[in-house]
Amino acid sequence: MPISLYNSLTRRTESFAPLDSGRVTMYVCGPTVYNYVHIGNARGPVVFDVLAKLLRRHYPDVVYARNITDVDDKINGAALEQGVGIEAIAGKFTAAYREDMARLGIAPPDVEPCATAHIGPIIAMIGRLIAGGHAYAAEGHVLFDVGSFPAYGQLSGRDTEELIAGARVEVAPYKKSPGDFVLWKPSTPELPGWDSPWGRGRPGWHIECSAMAEKHLGETIDIHAGGNDLLFPHHENEIAQSTCAHGGKVFARWWLHNGMLTFDGRKMSKSLGNVLQLHEMLKHHPAEALRLRLMSGHYRQPLDWSDAAIAQSVSTLNGWYRVLRDLADLAVDTAQLPVPEAIEAALCDDLNTPQALAELAVLADAARVQGTPEAKAALLGGGALLGLLQQDPEAWFKQAGGAAIDAAQVEALLEERHTARAARDFARADAIRAELAAMGVAIEDGPQGTRWSVAKA
Repeated sequence: MPISLYNSLTRRTESFAPLDSGRVTMYVCGPTVYNYVHIGNARGPVVFDVLAKLLRRHYPDVVYARNITDVDDKINGAALEQGVGIEAIAGKFTAAYREDMARLGIAPPDVEPCATAHIGPIIAMIGRLIAGGHAYAAEGHVLFDVGSFPAYGQLSGRDTEELIAGARVEVAPYKKSPGDFVLWKPSTPELPGWDSPWGRGRPGWHIECSAMAEKHLGETIDIHAGGNDLLFPHHENEIAQSTCAHGGKVFARWWLHNGMLTFDGRKMSKSLGNVLQLHEMLKHHPAEALRLRLMSGHYRQPLDWSDAAIAQSVSTLNGWYRVLRDLADLAVDTAQLPVPEAIEAALCDDLNTPQALAELAVLADAARVQGTPEAKAALLGGGALLGLLQQDPEAWFKQAGGAAIDAAQVEALLEERHTARAARDFARADAIRAELAAMGVAIEDGPQGTRWSVAKA
């Protein structure tokens, strides 16, 4: 079935077809690694991970790039404050980012370019822009001349004057126009810098992504994605400089933008003190529940985040994993799982993850009622395309928050409780149940013996 995606550039949903039917190229803006990312930064990687899985089902070769911005004023500031090089700051938080993404079930991109490893391509692209009359050097800076690109503002749908008025642009005497943006800037001795035709300096943020996309994906790419907070100025500037550097060629054929997270109905912001670090949340909540919540709304719409919403995601996964645990004795070939048509159809419809999750719930109900290997395989196959239900059910029920509980201690207490009940010492048995409950462990006595699980928040 064909894939349809909403294109922010044309403002309509279009049937997707790559420029080269044998190779799909996708670039997603990654993190600036000066700190741990917040939960909102994980929404794009989760939903575009699902898109990458979907594309791989339809096309023989998908090249998915997600960059690392490892030179930036925020990184520089953190390095100066701590008295270390930028590589120490960037290295620490790049490793943390990769770890956190992996815990969310996000597959690594095919290419993960870092800005500092692409200084040569960046300088070369800037040189081409100057030669083409689209950029100019001034006082150690190189700036893009927005006036040289008449289509500037097409992505955001506003004219240049309105864009400049609505953005916090730096008004500097060396600029021809207030909207001109920096491609290269000078570095003082205490800041990182590289030699260039314009003096020792470092790249601007926007040119980094253009150069890395060109290097690894080509001059025209199929899909460029990121949060809608990047639409202007970052993506608008990428279009301008890439189009001009490539002689007018289209830079990205589809632009996809995910909506932002709100917290109990309010925008997440540092000023409101409601920014939640993903690294910390993973210590207290199951990673799969966070992934499920991030997919629970359509990717283009805002998504409200709350403790109640996470609890609902945990409850949903409890139900689905309970079905799989009850069907544990049914063998299925996990290497050849089917993908249910209803789930694939939902995802082909502009990545409609809420509908796909609703279809997954239908499959869970069917597996519960039918109890067949085919029904179990369908549930697992649908979950696989969404990055869900891939762990052992017993492992799911025996993790507390983001970490595994001491299973040996629990099993020892259950054995002691079994002995107490056999001896009709019900007071001791009840005391052990209470002790387990205090640990966050719930027990369930049944025909197959006593099962235990961890209450999750």
